[in-house]
Amino acid sequence: MEKLKSVIPETLKLEISHSTIDELHSTCSSLLNFFQNLPLFHQMVRELTDPEKALCRKNKEAAMEAKAKGNECFSKGEYSTALHFYSQALRAAPSDVEDKEKNLVATLYLNRASTLHKSGLFLESLRDCSRALIASPAYAKAWFRRAKANSSLGNYEDAIKDLTVSLKIETSLSGKKQIENELNMLLNKSRLSRAIEKPDDDSSDERLQMELKCVSTTTKGRGMTSDTDIPLASLIHKEDPYAAIILKNCRETHCAFCFNELPADTVPCFSCSIPLYCSLNCQVQAGGEDFSLCKDKYRLPQELSDDLEQYAKNVTSPDISSSSIEHAAEHKHECQGMHWPAVLPSDVVLAGRILVKHIEKQSCGGVDSKVNRILDLCENYEKLSYETKLEFHVYSIILLCCLQRFYASKFPLNSAITSEIIMLLSRIRVNSMAIVRMNHPDGRQNLDYNATSSVEQVQVAQAVYSSGSLFNHSCVPNVHAYFLSRTLFMRATENVTAGSELELSYGPQVGQWDCSERLKYLEERYSFICQCSGCSQLNYSDLVHTGFRCSKPNCSGVVLESCVAKYEKEKLKHFKGPDSLQYILKDDNIGEVASHVFEQNDYNRCFEPGHCLSCGSFRDLPASQKTIAKAEIRVRRLQEAVASGEIATDLVVDALKSIDILRTVLHPFNKRIAEVEDIIAQAFCSIGEFQAALKHCRASIEILEKLYGENHIVIGNELIKLASIQLSNGLKSGEDNTSRTVAIFSRYYGSHADNMFPHLRYLKREASTLK
Repeated sequence: MEKLKSVIPETLKLEISHSTIDELHSTCSSLLNFFQNLPLFHQMVRELTDPEKALCRKNKEAAMEAKAKGNECFSKGEYSTALHFYSQALRAAPSDVEDKEKNLVATLYLNRASTLHKSGLFLESLRDCSRALIASPAYAKAWFRRAKANSSLGNYEDAIKDLTVSLKIETSLSGKKQIENELNMLLNKSRLSRAIEKPDDDSSDERLQMELKCVSTTTKGRGMTSDTDIPLASLIHKEDPYAAIILKNCRETHCAFCFNELPADTVPCFSCSIPLYCSLNCQVQAGGEDFSLCKDKYRLPQELSDDLEQYAKNVTSPDISSSSIEHAAEHKHECQGMHWPAVLPSDVVLAGRILVKHIEKQSCGGVDSKVNRILDLCENYEKLSYETKLEFHVYSIILLCCLQRFYASKFPLNSAITSEIIMLLSRIRVNSMAIVRMNHPDGRQNLDYNATSSVEQVQVAQAVYSSGSLFNHSCVPNVHAYFLSRTLFMRATENVTAGSELELSYGPQVGQWDCSERLKYLEERYSFICQCSGCSQLNYSDLVHTGFRCSKPNCSGVVLESCVAKYEKEKLKHFKGPDSLQYILKDDNIGEVASHVFEQNDYNRCFEPGHCLSCGSFRDLPASQKTIAKAEIRVRRLQEAVASGEIATDLVVDALKSIDILRTVLHPFNKRIAEVEDIIAQAFCSIGEFQAALKHCRASIEILEKLYGENHIVIGNELIKLASIQLSNGLKSGEDNTSRTVAIFSRYYGSHADNMFPHLRYLKREASTLK
């Protein structure tokens, strides 16, 4: 695309970069006319859309080559490598090709099932056997292998049925003898085994507890409220996306439909080699088709008993939900091996999915050219950078050309449709949500500080939620958003009175970043200047977050850098007269670190950089920053050693000296001190010094409680670490901290907490043993 943008005349670029919404038709028309006469443009469109040039189409030769490599690795006992090659072969294999009179896809699934079984992944092996049978129901070897997988899982009744079907299909005498021997062994196991009762499934859907409404607000446009009081931890909103797309860097690790982490037995797309899915159900939902469409020539024999025939039918023709209008086959128009969905940016491909869903919802021919009516959401076109405006123009035309392969009559290549796509991209830019997954231990391992030291949110997908986008932002939110699969959930994190606006965080929060960082991020990313209470009112967290210690001994005041002081001074403009300032002083924490501010008559002198906000003493900030830089060198060395698992005692000693130095320069509740305390706690855990680890872990939590508040989810994450140390050492205090951890996670995730964070279950089990 850079090459295409580089040939656009400078005068046209200038016209586009300064364009307003009213001028879009003109700029789009000019760019379309230029591209229509440009050979480079037509060549690029052909490369993206021509089936003959499709780089992502199915390829029998590539599949056979990967299969051969998988077979070689399997014969050598290199099962992990064999698994990789079989999965690679499945991704490339056409669904209607045979290999040695067997369906190639079925053979590959069966080969991978054998590899999974050898690797101890019995459930995954069972699923692959079932997929082989969906493609080829009369595949005796697949029924036999399915029996082995069921037997390994203790499902003896199903295993016996699998072998019985296999015996009916098998034609060779040696094969029949092998099946009979296995069947006799299983019959004996079945008689000796006891029935295993499955636990009741108590994961029923939690219902919404109140009805919300969209209202007009005085400063933020539309917003969401409730006519009734909302209790703490109430589930207030649940919604599936209007459209969603996996991010490019997650295509190999997460399902392209539900966005959960991919298992070992991935399912490829039916018609191309781009996406991977965690199950056949997700593949069908996303693509609208499955390989069972090609199985007519591999029918089961007629002589099965009625019960066995029904059993075989359940295996080979499972009830898989197909896509509906509300849940459209979002990948279908991107398929057939054309690689434009792999090349274009994710938000552009997402715009294509929104447009296609709009078309599929039309009850009669033709489509409303006012594409922006699909999403009645805000846009920020006129606040976009010059470069972004140019990109949106180019990508809108390219996307339109790509969609014409499926919907030529619906999407004429003209300036009206192009300008509407640009507006759609602008809406996606400010309204789409990042679907995240939590990186955490699986809950089956021993308690380990290192395993819980970084509960990390990983962005895996981008989605548009029509109603969810109406919730406004606050850096001190009263609503928490999270995702299960594709579904957005929102929960109240405090008691909210009727009529109060429900606000979530678009990313940064008080305690996480200081005010200047938050304002800069929100303006650059969402094109608005935040005026929430956290950004318009003095608060303790913003004052001390990156603050320095007063140079005067025993003074608890804070010293600010110029960039921080500038934004904190701006907050005073929201207060009228001394009465409102005295109201802020009721917060003992603010009064402790900034009492000098409220003694000044001239607000412009309230926040002088380098001067203590409590006593006015001066600190040499450049000299302090040099001291910090030297101390940070030792901290980084320890952090690298912790990551490598090779921690020398002298590195810990050096880090302890560094944190003492940092404490003489930084304010006691500066967030960096909490981070260094956590690094040191992790190091002590790694070398088995648990008492020292507890001390530093508590010190980190004490600071974070001041910055975030005692019941914030960040504190819950830190308490997992503290409770892990305590419980692993049999300390009774671990029980209390586990209870507190569970309460915080329930506040943010309700009944979904254990599913979101499996380590909580392990903590609760360990805590119960101390009673």
